[in-house]
Amino acid sequence: MARILFLAFSGGGNLPPSLGIARELTARGHEAVFAGDPEMMPRMKPTPFRAIELTQAYAQLDKYPPGAPFGPWFCALSSPAVEAQVRSVIESENPDFILTDFMFLAALNQALRFGQPTAAMAHMAFFRVADAFRGLTKMCSDIREQAGFAALPAFDYLLFSCDRVIVTSLAAIDQALPTSASIRNVRHVGPVLETEAHVRPLHLPWDAEDSVPLILVSFSTDPVQASPDLIQRSLDALGRLDAHVVATVGTGIEARKLSAPANALIVQAADHEPLMARASLVVTHGGHGTTMRALKYGVPMMVIPGIAPDQAINGAMVEKLGAGRVLTQDASSEAINALARELLATAQFRAKAKEVAKLFSGIDGAVNAADEVDALLARGGTAIAPKLQPAADCDTRVHNLDSTV
Repeated sequence: MARILFLAFSGGGNLPPSLGIARELTARGHEAVFAGDPEMMPRMKPTPFRAIELTQAYAQLDKYPPGAPFGPWFCALSSPAVEAQVRSVIESENPDFILTDFMFLAALNQALRFGQPTAAMAHMAFFRVADAFRGLTKMCSDIREQAGFAALPAFDYLLFSCDRVIVTSLAAIDQALPTSASIRNVRHVGPVLETEAHVRPLHLPWDAEDSVPLILVSFSTDPVQASPDLIQRSLDALGRLDAHVVATVGTGIEARKLSAPANALIVQAADHEPLMARASLVVTHGGHGTTMRALKYGVPMMVIPGIAPDQAINGAMVEKLGAGRVLTQDASSEAINALARELLATAQFRAKAKEVAKLFSGIDGAVNAADEVDALLARGGTAIAPKLQPAADCDTRVHNLDSTV
C-alpha cells in the first residue's frame, strides 16, 4: 500500500476528478490524503479521505495588490506562506506519491523539491488551455513580485518537470500533441466525472414519459464565479419556452432570491447524471466537467463563458464540434431565448453531440489515472522524470496546435 498525497484546489470543477481518482486508488489498497484550502474542508467531510487544511491560504492576502484579478485565489494558489505549509505537510506525511492540481502553483513548486514521484493533474483539455494558463501563471508570478515575494518558475517548468501530467480529458477532442521532448510525460486518461457525496438525485415534478424537453441550467458552483444576474436572465428567457427547466445554482447564490418562472425548478445542487440523461439542452458556463458530461450524454449546449480562462476555450471547442453555440456574459434574455429555440429546433446539434458521445465509450478516467500512478510507483519509488532546469528549459512553448476534430 502506498500513501498518495493530493495537493488539491477547491475550485468548483477541480475537486471532483481528484476525488474520483482517490476513490479508485483506495479501492486498490492505497491510502489517499488530501491537503487544500479552507473552502475545500466542508466538501471533504462526506468523503472517506483524511483532509489537511492549509490554514495559511490567505495569510499573506494583504500583501497582494488590491483589486488584483482572482485576488484571493492567487494568494491561496501561489503565496510563500502556502508554499511553506505545503512543504511542512509533505515532510510530515512522507507520501510515496504526490498528485498536485496543475493550478496549485505553490504546491507544484514545493512537490518538485522532494524525491517522491510526482504528477500534475490537469482537469481540462490541456493543450487547448496551455497558453491561457501560461499567461495566468505569468500574471500570478508578476503579482507575487508586486507583493514583494520571489517570482514563480514558469508554467512549463512546473508542469513538465513532473513525472506525469495526468489530463482528465479526451485526447480525441484536445488539440494535436505537439512534437516536443518536454511534453513526453503528458497522458490523457479520459474524463473523471465524479459526483460529490453531498449531491443527491433530484425528484422532478414532471412525469418521466413527458415529451416536453428538459433544459438544465448549470453555471459555476464556485462562489467567486457566481452570477445571479446571468442565472435570472437565463430563467426569464427559458420561462417563455414550452420546456421544463432545472437550474442548479451552487452555494454562492441564494436560490430564494431568484424568481422562478412557472416551468422552472431552482435548487442548490443535484446529481447531474440523471438530468443529463433526460436533457434536451444544457445552458452552462463551459466548465470542463459540465461540458464533458453533456458531451458524454450527447446533449447540445449553450455556452455562456465566465471568468475562468478555460471556459471560453471550451465554448469554442463545443462550437467547432457542432454540438452547440456560444453567447457572451452580457447576452440579453431575448438572445438567450432565441438561441435556446434554435438549439432545440435544429436536429444537427443533437446529432453532432451524439457523435461525440461515442468517443466516451469504454473510457474510465479514474481507472486510467490510477494505472498511471501504479505504473510510476512500480518503477522504484524515486522520481522518474529528469527535472528541467528553470533557467534553461522553463520557456518551452507549445504553439500552432491543430485541432484533431
